[in-house]
Amino acid sequence: MQLSSCVVEDSFFIAWSFLERSGELGDRDASANVLLDAIQQQLRTGERRKLMLANRAIAAYQEQVRQRCVCFVREEKPHG
Repeated sequence: MQLSSCVVEDSFFIAWSFLERSGELGDRDASANVLLDAIQQQLRTGERRKLMLANRAIAAYQEQVRQRCVCFVREEKPHG
């Protein structure tokens, strides 16, 4: 399991650093959870390439942020 631990840590750091530098990183706890969940889900399917894990975690994070924004926009529209 040592390999998985190192892969998770490295992939998380790549994704986190990218989002932080790009200014996309939101709430730190929620962001960490999204990234880790995405990485762990991929590990369960057999993916072990760090860059692929990181890129897909970034995409999952961005999609979740986009979905939240769409929901907020829909909720803010006046009814009438």
